[in-house]
Amino acid sequence: MRKDRNFDQLRDVTFETNVNLHAEGSCLVKFGNTHVICTASIDEKTPPWLRNSGKGWVTAEYGMLPRSTNTRIDREAARGKQSGRTQEIQRLIGRSLRSVTNLQELGERQIKIDCDVIQADGGTRTASISGGFVALYQAIEKLKKNYNIQQKIIKNYVAAISVGIVDNKPCLDLDYEEDSAAQVDANFVICDNEKLSEIQVTGEEFFFSSDQYQELYKLAQIGINQIISKQKSALE
Repeated sequence: MRKDRNFDQLRDVTFETNVNLHAEGSCLVKFGNTHVICTASIDEKTPPWLRNSGKGWVTAEYGMLPRSTNTRIDREAARGKQSGRTQEIQRLIGRSLRSVTNLQELGERQIKIDCDVIQADGGTRTASISGGFVALYQAIEKLKKNYNIQQKIIKNYVAAISVGIVDNKPCLDLDYEEDSAAQVDANFVICDNEKLSEIQVTGEEFFFSSDQYQELYKLAQIGINQIISKQKSALE
């Protein structure tokens, strides 16, 4: 059972902006002992398949530093290929951030979000989405200022959170130990208008009911509202 916080309580969540001198947007996001550096870089050209479409693109890359975990892991670059997990997570981050970006108003340019996990204790993908949004927002504000763009490019705030059933109890914001022991593990990506961007739910050798799912969803909404409030404070 959880001892250091209530079942409906987030870990300490912070967003520290402008942590990178060179990137158009940057953020160090912390969810308890999970720490991720997120940067946003503007590329004044689109992917080849979007040329002459009038639309822009937002994409993401994700990686874990060698000593971000309890034992050292090799860099994927040294292995010569990305794992399936890495590819899945960076696609999730990209989809989540595109869902709140007006790609037509972005114009024919691309914004690349890099999420580098420097310390992992569960919830790295949800922290990356939440911190990645802060970096994206900063980059777009800088773009609008530099090019005198008046149109709205960011449509909504977006954040992500993990929830799960641990020891038969729905819990918010799982750390690694809880995630490893969870009977049900879920990630929710939700906007500030309460619309859903993505849901990932898995029963770990455990069936769950619609009532249990609704409990997890309500917990996720509680967490998302608090995270978005912290994002807004960081971007003021």
